[in-house]
Amino acid sequence: MEAVEMDNASLKRPHSEDKEANVDEIKRQKVLEEALKERENTDQKTEAEAELKPIKPPVEDAKKILLNEASAGQDEEELEEIDGEGDPESFADMMKHGLTELDVGITKFVSSHRGFSGILKERYSDFVVHEIGKDGQTIHLDDFSVPLDKEDPSEEIFTVLSAEDKQRLEDLQLFKNKEGSVAIEVIEDTKEKRTVMHQAVKSLFPGLETKTEDRDGKKYIVAYHAAGKKALANPRKHSWPKSRGSYCHFVLYKENKDTMDAINVLSRFLRVKPNIFSYMGTKDKRAITVQEIAVLRITAQRLAHLNNCLMNFKLGNFSYKNHPLKLGELQGNHFTVVLRNITGTDDQVQHAMQSLREIGFVNYYGMQRFGTTAVPTYQVGRAILQNNWNEVIDLILKPRPGAEKGYLVKCREEWAKTKDPDAALKKLPVKRCVEGQLLRGLSKYGLKNIVSAFGIIPRNNRLMYIHSYQSYVWNNMVSRRIEEYGLVAVPGDLVLKGGTAVYIEESDVDNYTIHDVVMPLPGFDVIYPKHKIGKAYEEILAADNLDISNMKHKIRDYSLSGAYRKIIIRPQDVSWELVVYDDPKIPLFNTDLDKLEGKPPAVLATEGKYKALKMDFSLPPSTYATMAIREVLKMDTSIKNQTQLNTIWLR
Repeated sequence: MEAVEMDNASLKRPHSEDKEANVDEIKRQKVLEEALKERENTDQKTEAEAELKPIKPPVEDAKKILLNEASAGQDEEELEEIDGEGDPESFADMMKHGLTELDVGITKFVSSHRGFSGILKERYSDFVVHEIGKDGQTIHLDDFSVPLDKEDPSEEIFTVLSAEDKQRLEDLQLFKNKEGSVAIEVIEDTKEKRTVMHQAVKSLFPGLETKTEDRDGKKYIVAYHAAGKKALANPRKHSWPKSRGSYCHFVLYKENKDTMDAINVLSRFLRVKPNIFSYMGTKDKRAITVQEIAVLRITAQRLAHLNNCLMNFKLGNFSYKNHPLKLGELQGNHFTVVLRNITGTDDQVQHAMQSLREIGFVNYYGMQRFGTTAVPTYQVGRAILQNNWNEVIDLILKPRPGAEKGYLVKCREEWAKTKDPDAALKKLPVKRCVEGQLLRGLSKYGLKNIVSAFGIIPRNNRLMYIHSYQSYVWNNMVSRRIEEYGLVAVPGDLVLKGGTAVYIEESDVDNYTIHDVVMPLPGFDVIYPKHKIGKAYEEILAADNLDISNMKHKIRDYSLSGAYRKIIIRPQDVSWELVVYDDPKIPLFNTDLDKLEGKPPAVLATEGKYKALKMDFSLPPSTYATMAIREVLKMDTSIKNQTQLNTIWLR
């Protein structure tokens, strides 16, 4: 099998525009340039290579691609601020500072078909993700019923308290008022009503206890704190039946919101801390996603009630179990993707999809791994590994060109001008972003204790930076490996046997294919290929002043153990169909929610102005669907590349 290169004008990494670029940067450039050998003269290119140039989509669709790609992970109001008055050229000017696939080592394709264009996520409902559980079953939302449980209070708990009562109780629960208790008069007093009110307070406001008091001949339900501030994070054990599993598992169907945002919304409505929720994997924002969630000691009855008051969420398939969920327990994800307004012929599409099913795609880390701004996350990760903390702060907080929220721009300008964390913080209406967390840390610990200041950022976010650097190295080394040896297993490659990496020897090379080969993410607990690529790992790390034989960091959290990752992934359960349509607003397939609500299946036309490719496929965890789609379309998936192309096409 012969690898195919991306048809860029040059595969060399552009040199830094900074006049003060240091020797290390020059070394790094040299290593990466050597990793991508000069290609043959244009007149010697293979026909397959020559056909890789993306086909221009129609002008009216160009801006849709640009804004749909840019909007991933951003709220509509943020997009308005970025998009300005809708001039795609001004937007393109801002986005030209972003990354391309080449910048992060993504250069190879495995198939030889001719590329074509299509619009991904024209509607977020064109991208549907279903989690595959640890039992191998695809998770669906197909049941809204609540398990019958005689221990559950009556449905009256949701209506017996007035809106004013609920607000007073919430303020008490969150320690927002000065009183130590809240008294609610029982109107039309009966024992049954008092019982329901007691149940309502305890169920809807975890951490509060209640008692009945007589005051001037009237009955009052008095709510007070059971066990201080810790009660909010630890729902009362005594109120949970012993015979029932402590965790309520449910299926979460969400639209256009990422997993952490969704859990934050659920926790606010349930008035609990987010850390009582657990899940197997995080899902993208700009999509419809279906996944399993578990929550500690919240009844299915309360969860089901949220279906009446939440937009873009549905909860169902409730059950009680004795265990939470753990990150990574899933077996993968199943994707249903619609690429609209495709330009490929039927034969091109068939060739592309058959290749995806039979050969697969290069298992690159996708562009979202590296951030969307002018300062890639891998650069921050590199500075952390170098123990260069001033550089870490500078990269995160310094002003940068490109599309950013206005308040972040003002915050960065203030930091550059004053180096005063408190003054910069005042420019941020939202303090939960990484910049806000870091500034709070600097305000608390000072500029002479940057390590502690940086430690205020949640651990997963901090580790994201160094994982991004590992991914950057891996992508570059895999491209180098395919450039050097093609798509066959060779002696010195690595394969996994029982979870342990071993070398392919000359004597058994015929027993393996490229689908068996793994490459290491750099770390102290991995081995490297025995052929030229092993040396290339050493060189790329040395160019970044990192020692491949000493990947342990002074701070334990930032020590990299490394891991292994297959270089080619062959998707499972691949199927596809071509559909035609006239109205770009109509859905081309039904979701789980559509089916539950009894909506008839989408009626597909036999003739239409536009053609779409509907694809279904399953991928293992930590594999990027965008890289599978890249292989089909043969297009650079970066915002920067699509923006630059669209600017030209719109002229």
